Amino acid sequence: MRKTMQPLRAFKAVRRLIADKDDTEQVFEIMNALVGRSTQWGYRRLLMTPAGGEVAYQRTELADVFQDHNYLRSLPEGSLGRAYLAFIEAQDFSAYGLADESRKVADSEIEAAHPHAWYARRLRDVHDVWHVLTGYGANALGEGCLVAFSLPQTHSKGFGVIAFAVALQFARARTGYPCARAVWQAWRDGRKAAWLPAQDYAALMAMPLEEARRVLRIPEPRLYNRVPAELLNAYAGAKAA
Repeated sequence: MRKTMQPLRAFKAVRRLIADKDDTEQVFEIMNALVGRSTQWGYRRLLMTPAGGEVAYQRTELADVFQDHNYLRSLPEGSLGRAYLAFIEAQDFSAYGLADESRKVADSEIEAAHPHAWYARRLRDVHDVWHVLTGYGANALGEGCLVAFSLPQTHSKGFGVIAFAVALQFARARTGYPCARAVWQAWRDGRKAAWLPAQDYAALMAMPLEEARRVLRIPEPRLYNRVPAELLNAYAGAKAA
């Protein structure tokens, strides 16, 4: 799973992503080009956490858990799981859809029968759950903020490149709102939060959303929330609607 860094490949994918924020395949192109040693770092850190050995031994495929809508509907009203279900249904997302996008990258090893590949899938599959936990929406600024939050959580340089590109494009757009600063705030919040890759997601999904945020030290995204909805996709270089 250790990869040679491919900055030119990542740069080309960033340009395509800026032109079309919905081209999710480019996100995985960037991540694959810049993954470096981040997967090994994360897996080793997981094993050093109190429950990490058991989590790694069980190797639960979270995409299967999050795709089970009957399970999600069985969770208490107001729980993280119910909020996640509302989020993916409103966006017409699915856990398997994100997995399918990741498989389009020609040289991806994410489906390999290897502990590091399992850990990479874990990071992929919690992405939309992190959207709900952080309060960042499925729009250009929300995605930029979430990848900025994810950078200190994962040490994946791909997240950093995407976050920087989003912040730069919003700064160039001169919206009059703190869009670029919202991305910076998200990075700082990611540094201060609990380490999310090691969490027990079965327990978290049943927990009241606000309690989960408190336990994980995830604050309200104040700057992001100040940006009007009609400007959340208004970055320089955006594809015309």
